[in-house]
Amino acid sequence: MEDLELVAFKIISNVGSAKANYLEALAKAKEKEFAQAEALLKEGEAMYLLGHKAHSTLITDEAAGRPVSVNLILMHAEDQLMNAETVRILVEELIEVYRKL
Repeated sequence: MEDLELVAFKIISNVGSAKANYLEALAKAKEKEFAQAEALLKEGEAMYLLGHKAHSTLITDEAAGRPVSVNLILMHAEDQLMNAETVRILVEELIEVYRKL
């Protein structure tokens, strides 16, 4: 397994970038720039998937009997991962509202 802190920082960095893209997509949709909003959502999803892939390595290690120690950095990474997913869901819904207005 990679160094736990390195994996945690990969998660934090990638999903943080994803969340920023999602929020920028929302701003573009508010300005009725839907093509740019969609492009930003796709960029965000690519970044999110990189973070999710790093997270999956930890789950795989745990499932294989290699325990993962939980520390504050990993808890922060988990929190950021979940927040990015929630932001994506809400932004996608709000973009649909802006399309209908």
